[in-house]
Amino acid sequence: MIGLGVALAAGLGAVCRYLLDEVVTHRTRGSFPYGTFAVNVTGSFVLGLVVGLGLHHHLGGDAVAVLGAGFAGGYTTLSTWAWESLELGREGALRVAAANVFGSLALGLLAAAAGLGLALL
Repeated sequence: MIGLGVALAAGLGAVCRYLLDEVVTHRTRGSFPYGTFAVNVTGSFVLGLVVGLGLHHHLGGDAVAVLGAGFAGGYTTLSTWAWESLELGREGALRVAAANVFGSLALGLLAAAAGLGLALL
């Protein structure tokens, strides 16, 4: 049963990822992949919050799996981030590619820490 919950949450996460990416992409200009960036940073926050709630507020292991592995796993996208970064580099936009790689990593870690911190309240 937990597998079904993870699968359904992952599907919901993927739909949410698509919608946010579309909204952000249509409201920004330039070659920087703002949609994927927004998805991964907000997804990192969600995962930090879920882990924090599991560790400090006794959110059950099944709920952590469904929300963490399921929703956050379906919502975030390592593969698109990597492909977009490589494609920017291939096109010669090395600064934009570097900003995407290092910015996503730095802000993703900060967002996860913020989610974890919020769970401590």
